Amino acid sequence: MSDTILDKRFWQQRYDENQAGWDIGYASGPLATYIDQVTNKNLRILIPGCGNSYEGEYLWKKGFANVVLSDLAESPKRNFLERVPNFPESQWLGRDFFSIQAEFDLILEQTFYCAINPNLRDRYVQKMHELLAPKGKLVGVLFNFPLTELGPPFGGSIDEYFQRFSPFFNVQTLEVCRNSIAPRAGREVFMIAEKK
Repeated sequence: MSDTILDKRFWQQRYDENQAGWDIGYASGPLATYIDQVTNKNLRILIPGCGNSYEGEYLWKKGFANVVLSDLAESPKRNFLERVPNFPESQWLGRDFFSIQAEFDLILEQTFYCAINPNLRDRYVQKMHELLAPKGKLVGVLFNFPLTELGPPFGGSIDEYFQRFSPFFNVQTLEVCRNSIAPRAGREVFMIAEKK
């Protein structure tokens, strides 16, 4: 598996060919439920690999102003800004996740981990740790099916996630999602992890 196959051109082609099967058209249940419990509207929030970012839209409409979205492909940015025209374009980063230099209180993960090349997973965990402020949280949805080379998505398991994240994070929740959409029932894991 080459590190270079999942570049900007690859992801844009998936949108151009209408192969964005991960896009459900609204904020996912597990993340919307979590967002509904967050009371501090001043949190600095990042959603990497955000796609059309219905979660970003959900946050914005609930009054979270410090939301930064990141995706390599151009189509999601256009789609998002058409739906949310008052969102500051400067808060959309069309760049490689690993090049982001900022600090966040909360990072929302919507199966981004399972979309990148598995060779980059250790680097991903370290980058998440680097991007979070002290006691910052990484919260999100990861896939729960055997790791495969036929991706993205590439899959993963609760055991893998715990082993990979626990050296850098206090893993507070790591369990099969209770409110996934029907086609993904039992195939998604919800995680809350606080930066050590």
